[in-house]
Amino acid sequence: MKWGGRVEGVAVLVMEMQRGVVGDLTKFPDLRAACERHGVVPTIARLLAAARAAAIPVVHCTAAFRADRAGSHTANCPFIVSLLKDPAHMLEGTPAVEVLPGLRAPGDLESRRNHGFSPFTGTSLDMTLRSLGVSTVVAAGVSLNLGIPGLALEAVNLGYRVTVVTDAVAGIPDDYARAVLRNTIGLLATRATAADLAGSWT
Repeated sequence: MKWGGRVEGVAVLVMEMQRGVVGDLTKFPDLRAACERHGVVPTIARLLAAARAAAIPVVHCTAAFRADRAGSHTANCPFIVSLLKDPAHMLEGTPAVEVLPGLRAPGDLESRRNHGFSPFTGTSLDMTLRSLGVSTVVAAGVSLNLGIPGLALEAVNLGYRVTVVTDAVAGIPDDYARAVLRNTIGLLATRATAADLAGSWT
């Protein structure tokens, strides 16, 4: 809803657009390549510029681990077990956990998690959004393999409406990512392009 030039009740959630995930320090070159192939980073940058111009909150949903792994479940998922064989993986306070240059602005918010694959459980994200009067979340980032479906499902379960920005997300391989958008995200969320959303906000 628009009110006095503002778009009310909406927030943009940017999932794991971090240097150690899809940036220069990534351990996931295939995912980074998918983002580059589909122009995900510049598309997100344009989306966030439009959101900020419409006074829509931007929340960067990031992941990190403590060096001692306190606060993280480290043995309940094969993928996590594999990742944490590297003792330096995505450590708090290191450049790997920083949001990609050009995507974060001073007024943005950050919601950091230390376990799992989706941004609501075990974080203050839900309370933050409710304090801002948010009822609809717009999801961008990575990945369509885990994080974006997890975000959408958790958000729906908590009562939010969800829009996934189809040209501002990525997963691997490409045909699987397209199938997730069609067969999973399509059941949970509205799908829209960044240009469509930016046009509706201005």
